[in-house]
Amino acid sequence: MIISNCRKIVGGTGEGQTLVTIQPINFLATVDANTGTITDPLHELYCKSLKGSVLVLPYAIGSSVGAYAIYSLKEYGNAPHAVVCSKADITTASGCALANIPVVDLPNGIPLSSLKQELNARVEADARRIVVGFS
Repeated sequence: MIISNCRKIVGGTGEGQTLVTIQPINFLATVDANTGTITDPLHELYCKSLKGSVLVLPYAIGSSVGAYAIYSLKEYGNAPHAVVCSKADITTASGCALANIPVVDLPNGIPLSSLKQELNARVEADARRIVVGFS
């Protein structure tokens, strides 16, 4: 599957397995930067690691300091390789810009649920494209 006409937020290319959530993520309060793991037992990605993934989420919530939490994930080697949002927020956009992690918004009308868990995916932000499900 190829999803084109994504909106580029932060340029670059990143590849990994999809890690999909319909719940927002608070990068400061619910992600352990030392491990990249979601620590909130109420989150659907509880105990899952963001490391090396193509993280698919609606948007981030919480303090703007969450941007530095994303940067910390990168510094500790536990960041996603790319991020796909329904609608990117300032925390995700600025954190990923600091950490040099590509970010795109899905085109209008494409739900997060159209991207399944653990599929190979490549985000080509500059080309405004996501390639999913290749071998």
